[in-house]
Amino acid sequence: MRTCTGPYSNFLRVKLRSATSGEQGLPRLLPAARIAVVMGVAGAGKTTVGCELARRLGWQFEDGDVLHPPENVAKMRRGHPLDDNDRAPWLAAIAAQIDAWRHGGIRGVVTCSALKRAYRDVIVGERPEVRLVYLCGPRHVLAERLGGRTGHFMPASLLDSQLATLEPPDPSEHPIVVSIEKPVAAVVANIVAALGPGAITPAER
Repeated sequence: MRTCTGPYSNFLRVKLRSATSGEQGLPRLLPAARIAVVMGVAGAGKTTVGCELARRLGWQFEDGDVLHPPENVAKMRRGHPLDDNDRAPWLAAIAAQIDAWRHGGIRGVVTCSALKRAYRDVIVGERPEVRLVYLCGPRHVLAERLGGRTGHFMPASLLDSQLATLEPPDPSEHPIVVSIEKPVAAVVANIVAALGPGAITPAER
């Protein structure tokens, strides 16, 4: 783990508007977030947004991609989508990182595609201080981003597979839903506003 340097009633949807335009925070019945899981399909900008979010909050950051077993990375490089069995050890590793932070009293941001509800049950489940942040956007934006990406093991050819697998989070998961069709700074500002002022560590206020 490292420190980063550099949709509905009873449901929170964060749109990319000005922070002064009346955006809402999380429902008050939810406990304060101490860990954020940034989810979405390939090309949503999970790593970029997650890293900047962690920097803005003064929290630790973990890129979930680095927790994939080598076999998963090799399979994706060959253009084959992962199945549930492939993802099981990866999700377990992410859950372990989250629990290490929880038990250590550490605030953190971790990225994970978290495409299915069952996957999110593993990494979020009954952890009330863990908040889900869903980065969503139209296919053409995702495809354009993937087409311009280099040096990543996830090929653009797997986007449609991920979109077919995706089960967007429902209201019972209390996600923060953010459109990716704005600059990273605006995306992060809206997430921070949704998490509330208590999320920012004193040194970062």
